[in-house]
Order: sequence, then C-alpha cells, then structure tokens
Amino acid sequence: MDNYYVVGNADNRYIKNSLNDYLYYYVMKRLVVLGAGESGVGAAILAKKKGLDVFVSDKSSIKDQYKKELDEYNIPWEEGTHSEDKILSANEVVKSPGIPENAPIIVALRERSISIVSEIEFANRYTDAKMICITGSNGKTTTTMLIHHLLKDAGLNVGLAGNIGFSLARQVALDDKDYYVIELSSFQLDGMYEFKADVAVLLNITPDHLDRYEYKFQNYINSKFRIVQNMKTSDYFIYWNDDPVIQKELERRHIEAKKLPFALHKAGGIAAYIENELMRINLQDRSVNVPLSSIPLRGTHNMYNSMAASITACVCNMQDDKLCASLQSFKGAEHRLEDVATVGGIHFINDSKATNVNSCWYALQCMTDPVVLILGGKDKGNDYTEIEELVKTKVKAIVCLGVDNTKLHGFFEGKVPVMEDASSMKEAVDKCYRLAQKGDTVLLSPCCASFDLFKSYEDRGAQFKQYVKQL
Repeated sequence: MDNYYVVGNADNRYIKNSLNDYLYYYVMKRLVVLGAGESGVGAAILAKKKGLDVFVSDKSSIKDQYKKELDEYNIPWEEGTHSEDKILSANEVVKSPGIPENAPIIVALRERSISIVSEIEFANRYTDAKMICITGSNGKTTTTMLIHHLLKDAGLNVGLAGNIGFSLARQVALDDKDYYVIELSSFQLDGMYEFKADVAVLLNITPDHLDRYEYKFQNYINSKFRIVQNMKTSDYFIYWNDDPVIQKELERRHIEAKKLPFALHKAGGIAAYIENELMRINLQDRSVNVPLSSIPLRGTHNMYNSMAASITACVCNMQDDKLCASLQSFKGAEHRLEDVATVGGIHFINDSKATNVNSCWYALQCMTDPVVLILGGKDKGNDYTEIEELVKTKVKAIVCLGVDNTKLHGFFEGKVPVMEDASSMKEAVDKCYRLAQKGDTVLLSPCCASFDLFKSYEDRGAQFKQYVKQL
C-alpha cells in the first residue's frame, strides 16, 4: 500500500492517499450529521457524494429548503428528535457548532468514544484548496469578507465559508475552489483536529461564550488558539500584536508558522502599522503603503481588520495597485456598524452582530454624537464594566430589549439619565426615536445573543432596519 498512511483511532480509522481521497478500512462508514442547517446539510451532501452511509438528525424543525435537498440526494433525515439507536450506530458524527457539549446526545456519543468533528474538519478531507482561516472575539465577519473581496478582485478562484455564505462542505462537494476564506468560531474550532490552516488570522481574544467554557476564560483562549494547530514553517500566522491575551499565550506556545503581527504603531518585526496617515505593510520581500483615506471602514478596530486582510492579500501575491483599489471598493458587513437611515436628523446604526461586550465597546468608541443605545438579549455571563466609562460619557439613554433586563438595570441604573424597557423591536425603535433628538445616534449594539426574542442576530438586525424605515 504505497503512498497510504493511517490516521485516526483504532475504532474509526481511515486511509489518506496522495490524491487526498479517503478510503475506510471497513466496507461502509456510517456518518451521522447532527443539525440540518447550512453546515449540516452541506456535510450530508458531501458525505453522500463520497459514498458514505449518511443520516441527518435535528432536534428542532428543519427548513423546507433543506428537507427538499436531503430528499433530492436520497439522504434519510429526522426532525424534532434525536433517535439514539440511529445516532449511536455511527462511526463518526458531524456536529452543528450550536449543539453544546452537555447535550444528552453528545454525552452519550462521548461515552461510547464515537468521533465527533465539525463540518469544516470533515470537508477538509476532500479538498486540496489553500485554507485562509480567521478567528477572534470580534471583527471576524468583516475581516473574512474583506479578505474574500480582496482575493476575488485579485482573480483567485476563492470561496467564502464558515459562518458566512454556503458551507465549506457544500462547496467542496459541488464546486471546489482553489482557496477558501473561512470564518471560524470557537465552537467550530473545538471540532477540528487534523485540519491545518495555510494562513491563520487571530484578531483578538476577549471573554465571550463563557457559558460554553465552564466560565473559564482560559478554556475559551485555548479554543481560539486551535486555529494554529498543525501549522508548518511554510504557513503564515497573522495576529494583533497589542492584544495582551495573545502575547501571553505566544510566550507559552511554540508555533512553527511564520509570524506576521500587526499593530497601531511601528515596532520591530511588525508586518503592518499606521504611520503618517498611511497603512504601511512591510514584509520580507515587499512594502506597500495604503492611504487611510482610501479605506472606507470606520473606527480603529477596522484599521486592525484592514491590516490583517491586507497582510493576507500580500502573502497571496496580490499586486499593490489592486490592493489599494480593492480596499476602497469594499462595502462593510451587514449588521456590523451598518448605516441604516437618518430620520428627523437622527442617525440609526445597526450593529446587531455585537453579541458580546467588547463588540459594543468598539461600536461606542466610534460614536461622535450623543447615543441612544439598545442593549439586551440572552446574557452569556457578560461583565459590563468594559463599556461603563464609554456609556457614561457617550450614552444619553438606554433602551433594554430583552425578556429579562434585570442585570442591565442593576449595572447601568444611575449611570445614564434614562433607562427604559422594550419587549419587541418595534417598541424599542419607537422609544429610541422619542428619546433621541436631532443630531443624536440610535445605536443597536446589544452586547448579548439574540435568542430570547429573535431567531438570530440577522433577524434582530433586519427587524431594526424594518422598523426604522417605517418611522
């Protein structure tokens, strides 16, 4: 068996050949996919096309479009339940990142030592594409979209995956690319083992999702640093040099990849920084200067995002003139500091993707007008101290939008002139419009997950825009 080697454990081994195809020791590998959203259905389609025995199970209801696809590919599925007999017969499970480790079915799978991987890990087995991966507590979506925009403008055959657009598995199955730009959450990284990034971008690490990490920040940090696992000396690790959490971790870890840090100010070894109204990129074999005036994204944090994206484009050999023009033409991510409208002289901004406190901090830092701030949702163990001073100096009123606003009132009462509650987005928008004056900004930057009143942060942001436009 020349050119073959075995990876995996004794109960779930596969052989990887030089063509990157996976053949199993056993006659048929049974794969169960938990969760029938975009990532799950994409994984099921890929598994089916590769000849695996695949079954899809979702504890909630499955969208009609995904049911139709599963039926078209003759993939059996169930909704509203997890049938243990069918699931526990799997050789391997692809798990939706939204399913927590303490879910009963996951506990049962772990007890039986059945392999559980993410859709990204699974899809990576069937492609030779270059993987450009982005993670961080904040800025992932904007940076991922910007990198994809830059590389696409450079003429590369590139896909956008992870938390954005079509799943990696679907694209590998139906229209494989030469490059993939992948936004990775900590939950996705937790299910990745053999996967290797060719370029890894780590933007920042601040406390988030601690309810999923035993309320231990180090557990969350460890999850984020999985992005550099398996990297080699030929790969690139791009990171924010001024992040104290990242710096501390770098002291304790050996990372083989070439390190390309970015920072606000020039220093030895920094690959990108800001100087004299220019974003300067200095790599070993090239230097690029980009006027800040050509970068439309607002805020210091977006300078960091732009530096990370520009370094990535440079290591992918994008030409200097193309880089400057492409940066200038980029439109920001929806639901991230998105200008919605100006009504009666009041500016409305949709930052619904701010599902943690640090994201809200970045949003408030950008504000120059008095702010009426919409906070609230499903609290993830938030510490609001981080935004306390910005709220005191910039916020004239808070509208709490959530099922339970007790924690928000307990922290912010007396620190802003006005606090009111709302139980729907329409009520929140109407109250903000009443509280604001000409020249003020109404900012939806909730600090919290959306699942108490909304289907997702996208749903929350879409409703905000809808009701603003009805004013």
